[in-house]
Amino acid sequence: MSEKLSTQPYKGTRDFYPQEMRLRNWFFGVMRRVLETAAFEEYNGPMLESLELYAAKSGEEIATKQTYNFVDRGDRRLALRPEMTPTVARMVAGKLNDLVFPLKWFSIPNMYRYEAPQRGRLREFWQLNVDIFGCDTYEADLDCITSAIEIMRAFGADETMFTVHINNRRFFNDVLAAITGTDGDGAKAVSKVIDRRGKVPRDIYERDLTALGLNAEQIAGIDALYGMTVEEATALCPESVGSGELLSLFSMLKKAGLDRYCVFDFGIVRGLDYYTGTVFEVFDNAPENNRAMFGGGRYDNLVGLFVKNAKVSGVGYGMGDVTLENFLVTHGLVPDFGTDRVRVLVTRFDDVPYEAYLKLVEDLHRAGVPATVYLGARKYGKQLEYAVKGGFTHTLTMGGDEYARGTVRLKNLATREETELPASAEEIAKRV
Repeated sequence: MSEKLSTQPYKGTRDFYPQEMRLRNWFFGVMRRVLETAAFEEYNGPMLESLELYAAKSGEEIATKQTYNFVDRGDRRLALRPEMTPTVARMVAGKLNDLVFPLKWFSIPNMYRYEAPQRGRLREFWQLNVDIFGCDTYEADLDCITSAIEIMRAFGADETMFTVHINNRRFFNDVLAAITGTDGDGAKAVSKVIDRRGKVPRDIYERDLTALGLNAEQIAGIDALYGMTVEEATALCPESVGSGELLSLFSMLKKAGLDRYCVFDFGIVRGLDYYTGTVFEVFDNAPENNRAMFGGGRYDNLVGLFVKNAKVSGVGYGMGDVTLENFLVTHGLVPDFGTDRVRVLVTRFDDVPYEAYLKLVEDLHRAGVPATVYLGARKYGKQLEYAVKGGFTHTLTMGGDEYARGTVRLKNLATREETELPASAEEIAKRV
């Protein structure tokens, strides 16, 4: 091999050194604690799935272009999972008669999408997936949205930092039909244009709506919805099932004291066709990072892809690790991981049996103190230098004299304070 191998990871993926892993383990831990407290249970599925699974949900073209896919040695078309919803729907369908509904499940898997890397979007990413199956009413929508708010609050975020924008696809389709006189397929076509409203110039937006047969008055009627409260908007279509769902949801958000985090937003559509009811997106309010971070909604027909005539309602959301990390950094919510953890380095000397150090470290582990003996043979000064550069918080010194007296010298590397105390793991644990 004439050229050296690159030290860079594959485009759109990341290396995670210990400092980055501390951050990730922290925020994944926060998510787990919040969700387990709310009685959600964790699951996982395979990284490899049949390509057919994604083609059935999103269409063959999208499935093949946006996935890492291949044909295996058994001539099966497989893909690295680009999302988790089809997998969890398959899992629910696979044990449909054994599961007790409603289900409250979550997972934090890594996934892969073949797309151009950009801020907030990479080819490999981790995503929290939260889903509730088997509850047909707005209570499941409320539970999902509440869990998202509680996760954000657990990170230290308040209502000035993020906002949950909420709409309803049933209401959306019904009010569009009322304004434009179109049918379900027509409403779907209009929704695709509306979903791009903030991403294209105004003249392009109006041109595309006009091409679908809308006149200026109808476009103005749609525009007016963006400035309405949920009460004003639903009054335009009071018979819509979606109107009732929106009003019930916002009423209960207010009673729960969560309405300060939430707004009605007619522009929230969620482009995927499988959403059937409540849809929402969580926005970062920081001017320098003002964007949708994550979202989800109700999908009442995915399990039917696997079991004929199965009717299991679902509602859920996905929170990506990349956009979450951007949010936490932007708002200064990442803790200093070096100040709240203990790591002890036991230095070593030739006149003390090595097994004495091993026994001391073993006792420290049993006492719950993270510790290691220095590996190798170097001068004491070099061992101290390693401790400082390696992020240790304390050193334990047991030379020949200390070993003979049954003591150790504990040094706090932050304060430089050094104390001699009995070589007892329990005594040391009290001081670190």
